Amino acid sequence: MSYELCKKVRELEPYEPISGTYKIRLDANESFFNMPEEIKGEIKKIIDEMNFNRYPDPTAKKLTNSFAGYYGLDSENITVTNGSDEMLYLLASAMLEKGSKVVVVSPDFSMYEFYSFLSENTIYTYDKKNMEIDIDELIEFIKEKEADMVIFSNPCNPTGCGITAEKALKLVRSTEKCLVVIDEAYMDFWDQSILSEAGKYSNLIVLKTASKAVGAASIRLGFAVADQKITKALKSVKSPYNVNSLSQEIGRCIYEHKDILEERRKLIIENTKELYKGISQLIENYQLPFTAYEPRANFVFLETEKAEDIYSYLLENGIAVRYFKSASALRITAGTKQENAEFLVNFEQYIIKNILKRNR
Repeated sequence: MSYELCKKVRELEPYEPISGTYKIRLDANESFFNMPEEIKGEIKKIIDEMNFNRYPDPTAKKLTNSFAGYYGLDSENITVTNGSDEMLYLLASAMLEKGSKVVVVSPDFSMYEFYSFLSENTIYTYDKKNMEIDIDELIEFIKEKEADMVIFSNPCNPTGCGITAEKALKLVRSTEKCLVVIDEAYMDFWDQSILSEAGKYSNLIVLKTASKAVGAASIRLGFAVADQKITKALKSVKSPYNVNSLSQEIGRCIYEHKDILEERRKLIIENTKELYKGISQLIENYQLPFTAYEPRANFVFLETEKAEDIYSYLLENGIAVRYFKSASALRITAGTKQENAEFLVNFEQYIIKNILKRNR
């Protein structure tokens, strides 16, 4: 008898992003900024001075200090990982035991549930009402299920909606026996962060990433901020050399350029607002039964029965956005002003060609 894969991975399919070459990529929530020449020059120097024959710093001390300085945090409360995905897997596998109860919310980032599935946790899903979390309902749901961990993104990926800092802290205080993990990957675009509070609670972990507002998705850096007891545990279960030397040094360099990051963050917020305004205006002008959610992240979430058709039309015209079949929705990342304008032109052309003409 030949070897067989275990049941839980037998039917899984590898993640496959949109393939092909498109003139405009608005599908992955990346920053539309590349690194400026000033930072690129410093990175080239880093490469020239890199000791490639040596293992990376297992504590990522310089990067940790740089990240802590940017956000005004205590470096002792920070754990660095190879992207947030590594931390998500560690939370599900090492911070919980087989059969532990995990609460996720829906809709939300699918990897929270996926890593809990791989770790053989028991998963309970809280369904949002009108894309918003009712914090009192969620608290009761957590208590009812006797959950060991609850995890969700704030602001939410993919909807762009979110809960206030006050509500987030109410959740933490009301569920002291449950580990609360709040992924603030997109909080740089909103003002309701509880990052500075993370070290004050024994049951709270706040996640951050360099992949969104910072514009460094290629170097895969994730951060967990928690009290020192949790931080010690996280550093104990991660692999010793989990973040390579090049990513550590490039990340350190980038976070030290606060003025550049702040300027770009503000421009991304501005472009997102303009994109949302443009989409909303077209919906209103043509009296469409579409719903565009006001964004608190760097993208616009659009619900429409025409989502798949619009998605295909945009691809045919060289524009990639994210399509969610289960929700019949599109997620459109804010691009440059020119990219946003071209998207809106193509979106309006679709409306004229495929909706107005058919209704005549």
